[in-house]
Amino acid sequence: MMRFIILIGEILCIIAAIDVLKKPISVIGKVISIILLLILPWLGGIIYYLYAKDHLTEWFK
Repeated sequence: MMRFIILIGEILCIIAAIDVLKKPISVIGKVISIILLLILPWLGGIIYYLYAKDHLTEWFK
């Protein structure tokens, strides 16, 4: 059961990383965002989906 939960978190972070690649932001912004998502899958995913998804274009113009 625990592996299933971990797998779900990792899948959501990969989907978020793909979403970051589609955003019109700088390459450095994309790299920083994806590294944070992959290093901290649960925390990074939660922060991305709840707050950063709408603000990335403002942060990394």
